[in-house]
Amino acid sequence: MNKVKENFYRRQSRVRNRLRSAANGKFRLSVFRSNKNIYVQLIDDSKRATIASASTVDKELSSLKTGSDKVAAAEVGKLIAKRALEKGAKEIIFDRGGYLYHGRVKALADAAREHGLVF
Repeated sequence: MNKVKENFYRRQSRVRNRLRSAANGKFRLSVFRSNKNIYVQLIDDSKRATIASASTVDKELSSLKTGSDKVAAAEVGKLIAKRALEKGAKEIIFDRGGYLYHGRVKALADAAREHGLVF
């Protein structure tokens, strides 16, 4: 494995281990960012189940010009906040994975906060 991927997986596991200890039964909002799209899942770690998910490839967001910019990430943040609140999850833990809290990841988190999620 090359050094870049190795460092990414190391950061990812470090972040997730810290979140598990701090979660106290809260759901985890996990982000995956590819070059073309952004995906987010609301996960219940105690049941190991996905509660809700959203991404730029959803039919509700088909009007987006591209799935790889801050505007698209903000729309995904709004959508996941709406879906999470429908499921009764207001307080969550934000899992940025191995990504820096910057750019698309930050735009997604800010939009989710603005639309009712607390983390």
